[in-house]
Amino acid sequence: MGNRFGVKDLLLYLFLTAILASIWLAMVQIDRQWEFISLTEEQLEEQTKDIAEIRRRLQRGMIPSAGYQNRDDNESGLNANTKSWRGFERALQAQQQPDYAPGDWLVDYFPDNLLTLTPSISSDTYAAAVQQRVLDTLITRDPETLEWLPLVAESWQISDDGLTIRFKIRDGVTFADGEPLTAEDVAFTHRFVMDERIAAPRWRASLSRITEVTAEGNEAVFRYEEPYFGTFELAGTLPILAEHFYGRYLESVEAAEEFNRSTGLLFGSGPYRLENPSAWTPDQGIVLVRNDRYWGAAQPPFERIVYKVIQNDAALLTEFRNGDIDFYRARPLDYRELKDDAEVAKRAQSFQYYDARGGYAYIAWNQLNDGTPTRFADKRVRQALTYLTDRDRITNEVMLGYATPANGPFNPLGKQLNPDLPTRQFDLDKARSLLAEAGYEDRDGDGILESAEGEPFRFKLSYPSGSDDYKRIVLLLKDLYVQAGIILEPDPLDWPLMLKALESKTYDAISLAWSSGFEIDLFQFFHSSQMATGGDNFINYASPELDALIDQARAEMDESKRMPLWHQAHEVLWEDQPYTFLMRRSRLDFVDRRIQNIQRVAAGLNSPGLWQMPTEWYVPAPMQKYQD
Repeated sequence: MGNRFGVKDLLLYLFLTAILASIWLAMVQIDRQWEFISLTEEQLEEQTKDIAEIRRRLQRGMIPSAGYQNRDDNESGLNANTKSWRGFERALQAQQQPDYAPGDWLVDYFPDNLLTLTPSISSDTYAAAVQQRVLDTLITRDPETLEWLPLVAESWQISDDGLTIRFKIRDGVTFADGEPLTAEDVAFTHRFVMDERIAAPRWRASLSRITEVTAEGNEAVFRYEEPYFGTFELAGTLPILAEHFYGRYLESVEAAEEFNRSTGLLFGSGPYRLENPSAWTPDQGIVLVRNDRYWGAAQPPFERIVYKVIQNDAALLTEFRNGDIDFYRARPLDYRELKDDAEVAKRAQSFQYYDARGGYAYIAWNQLNDGTPTRFADKRVRQALTYLTDRDRITNEVMLGYATPANGPFNPLGKQLNPDLPTRQFDLDKARSLLAEAGYEDRDGDGILESAEGEPFRFKLSYPSGSDDYKRIVLLLKDLYVQAGIILEPDPLDWPLMLKALESKTYDAISLAWSSGFEIDLFQFFHSSQMATGGDNFINYASPELDALIDQARAEMDESKRMPLWHQAHEVLWEDQPYTFLMRRSRLDFVDRRIQNIQRVAAGLNSPGLWQMPTEWYVPAPMQKYQD
């Protein structure tokens, strides 16, 4: 007779199952309790750290009083206890407005995906826009007077010879995790960037003039072996990296390579932070949250800053019309039409202005491809192409007058531009003559120029995909160039592919834009030493004459003597045409009306993050639409 599963067996089975389930539930409960205890301990530790920091700052009188705005100093409008907080004065004034309220989100956009947010190894303006909300600098700038003001540094001293600058680090500055920011972190930042194991050639190029940075007590001391006109700005605007966060990446070659491969190692002391500063990847959206431990006198007003990636101009306009983004940087045609759109005017403010840091659009002619000189290595070819580039038609027909032709890299608002140099006008005959001198003729009667070897003059012009303005410019150039027998093939590229092309230097010609300033340093872009991999002389342009002028200008501290050197450098670039400089655009911005205190200033607009300056914009409570 076989064994039977009886009632007693069932009851025993259920009993054992109940015991096992109870044990499992107890274990889960214990795990949850440990997690809760651990989380509570972490929160208590953080709160203890924050309370200790507040107590220390109060004891040292470091927190400006509510009467900060009471002006009693004729020179700066600040009393003796608050002069070092002048970098926050404009933001504090905004927060004194009757309708000011903290909260809401600022929703911005990028036209392309970002490859990385990691500082030092990122190379595009989009990543820089995010980083400047997260990383602090020693100084900031008044957007109206353009005066340098204290930020992380409360004061500074410059030696008579200009070779030593001492920045006194403000007491009480902390990173987003509550750890103090000290002079050691500033010295570490320089040491980190200059370490050859870190893939930061652009940063190393820009910091090459700094001999060393040391921490001496609460002072970060920058030393130079020779004079450099931009010493103060170079030192003061260096984004500060936390040694306790980034230091481990200098422990070995493998650790440095891990850093170089990273996409989202972004951590600092600024007003905003990534929720997870170690794990951002390009497939995620970009969301910055308010740094609740921010040390500044004016707290950041927005709860979050959100960046969407919108690669199509039509989709971008739709998002803006629907109120899903707060900004619309319009193309000229859209701007002209939208200004008269009643619905857009109801919900958005419009601004047309020249941005002081807005740069120039250009076509870069690659002179060396895989070690072999290209047709663009001949300056007569580059000059001819500039004569074929009708910049008046570009600015009038494509940009509808919202731009001005450019003939060099220097800002007309500054003093570097050589006023005696004309802007070449469209001249088909001159272009044909130069091309014939360079050996290009229509040898088979098909209307296309060929080289002496019979190779047709055909090239690809790469440009950012998704931009109708670039597309229209390139199509116009295609029609212009074919008149001289040159075939231009439009080559739109997504931003990641664009960066790869620049890094590998595997393109024919490329159209992009550089940001600018009142006085810029040409070294990074046109000095022959920057032809190395990772440098921004990605056109392989070498001019001993220009190299010498750049070196002389950089070392000249006397502005009256430096400007003639820049004028000569401008003349070399005008003659050689390594770029065909296209235009300087007007900024054509629409901004959601709920955002208040947007002001026109000498720098353009008082935009958040400009020169790391504290945010002056806000949204009154009744107009806020987002909540965490």
